[in-house]
Amino acid sequence: MDQDQNPTSGNGTGTAVTGAGTSHDTRTAASENAQTLTTRQGHPLTNNQNTRTVGSRGPATLENYQFIEKISHFDRERVPERVVHARGAGAHGVFEAYGKVGDEPIEKYTRAKLFNTKGKETPVFVRFSTVGHGGHSPETLRDPRGFAVKFYTEDGNWDLVGNNLKVFFIRDAMKFPDLIHSQKPDPVHNRQTGERIFDFISNTPEAMHMVSFLFSPWGIPANYRQMQGSGVNTYKWVNQAGEAVLVKYHWEPLQGIKNLTQAEAEAIQAKNFNHATQDLFDNIKKGNFPQWELRVQIMSDDEHPELDFDPLDDTKIWPEDQFPHLPVGKMTLNKNPDNYFAEVEQVAFGTGVLVDGLDFSDDKMLQGRTFSYSDTQRYRVGTNYLQLPINAPKKHVATNQRDGQMAYHVDSAPGQNLHVNYEPSSLNGLKEAPRSAPDHTPEYTGRLIRQTIDRQNNFKQAGERYRLHEDWERNDLISNMVGALSDANEVIQKKMIELCTNCDPDWGQRLAEGLKQTASGAQGATQANESKSAEAVEQAEAIAHDARPY
Repeated sequence: MDQDQNPTSGNGTGTAVTGAGTSHDTRTAASENAQTLTTRQGHPLTNNQNTRTVGSRGPATLENYQFIEKISHFDRERVPERVVHARGAGAHGVFEAYGKVGDEPIEKYTRAKLFNTKGKETPVFVRFSTVGHGGHSPETLRDPRGFAVKFYTEDGNWDLVGNNLKVFFIRDAMKFPDLIHSQKPDPVHNRQTGERIFDFISNTPEAMHMVSFLFSPWGIPANYRQMQGSGVNTYKWVNQAGEAVLVKYHWEPLQGIKNLTQAEAEAIQAKNFNHATQDLFDNIKKGNFPQWELRVQIMSDDEHPELDFDPLDDTKIWPEDQFPHLPVGKMTLNKNPDNYFAEVEQVAFGTGVLVDGLDFSDDKMLQGRTFSYSDTQRYRVGTNYLQLPINAPKKHVATNQRDGQMAYHVDSAPGQNLHVNYEPSSLNGLKEAPRSAPDHTPEYTGRLIRQTIDRQNNFKQAGERYRLHEDWERNDLISNMVGALSDANEVIQKKMIELCTNCDPDWGQRLAEGLKQTASGAQGATQANESKSAEAVEQAEAIAHDARPY
């Protein structure tokens, strides 16, 4: 039977046998065919691009069953290694507040206590990571780098979870599992390919800004010490009156920024595939403590129709000339972990971990991540992961949460009636804290819909970034894209040439010429040709040395 044919319709029954002897039920609803995407409940998916939100800008709603099913399954795809950010290094340190934001009193914008006094120090733990590759992958691979900071504040923990790059591939968390699947190995032959990631990107124009960074030298930082960090998402700051502004976070390395070309990274990998972990550990050990300045961009909390992009769009950068980077403090990493597993591997971050004075925006990536990250940690580390020393706040903790796997103490308060693990109670149970400042209470009106934001503008900032690159960065960008796309299906190559041309005609032309030259040099190689990979496989046997059995 032809793969596209459907043996049944409506409520018909039937089964089909596919590869590896797997049997599939082929019953379909009247509006379906064999290729119709559904949920695990069998519901046909008419919109797999957007979460359900109040208006196109959000916020998202909790009854997003389709998204929750998709993201919660994605969070559980690997045991126990992180699905993303598996390879990591970490260190302890301290954050010192400047007591101001730029030249202004910081209390004007936020009541968060960790910022409010000049010289105030807050302990931190930072985990750097690669994103798409496994726990023992080389640290020279092209990949975004994670940059996650846990602040142990006097009001409890704050996790600022971000990357080294300031933008991301997508703007809606609905697409996150698809993005990562495209970067992971093929489910049949277990190899990562450029075709997979560019198949996704070529059908996701919003990703082009990220491509302009990732396939340039910015996609391979020289080490963790000399790379920038960004919260990527848009958050809010809330002041004592409950008034809010939008805010973006940026970490600027005081050691300077260094990136590698593909050839330079390959030369390093041949000698040391742990080089970034070693660099961080060795520098801290000898007292060369790395430092970053935390800077923020501030924007009023509204839609900003004067901009040609939506400020909640994670694929965009807020122009620095309109929204300057304002320093608020400095972080110093000054102590290595005592045990890698207990600290670096078991540390758990979540974008929903905020303290008073910090709040969420309607950023649809942020809202999806806020569910996903903590859900992943409960699965990966365990229900009581917050009782581990590396994750526990350095302050009073008293909850009514009990039991669960690996519980090793009770979050009780001195003098509390331990018979009472609920609230409210008149029998000496835990009580709510008094509120010292009003909540931030934004007002929402709009229809509950699945819809992409209006101001997408997918190509402008990507083109600007291409033109801002230095010549050697542009050359490396083209070379890396040609290499990754050379074995891809022709339809994917053509789509990527078109998208690059939309960003900048020179980008598209150089990519097209590079791919044409590669195809010509291969003397008629087929679309599926994997010459470099095949050459390496054959070379391993050809140059190897014989050995006698023992």
